[in-house]
Amino acid sequence: MPIEKHEYTNGEVIVVWKPKLCQHSTICWKGLIEVFNPKERPWIKMDGASTERIIDQVKQCPSGALSYYLNNELNKEINTGEPE
Repeated sequence: MPIEKHEYTNGEVIVVWKPKLCQHSTICWKGLIEVFNPKERPWIKMDGASTERIIDQVKQCPSGALSYYLNNELNKEINTGEPE
């Protein structure tokens, strides 16, 4: 059974990736290849940019496959407003 979501953290923010929602628009990796690189595994490397840059890029995801929450706001995905 495929994994419903993956979580990646840099200690400040947690990025949530839901593969089933991904539309492969390429916006994430074209905008911030230092973090989102589909040719690498894991494809999200949270140490590649500042927390602010990561959040800004995640907010551009058109499908909602990428979301985030701050480590101090557990169980809340800020950009969707939906609880985990």
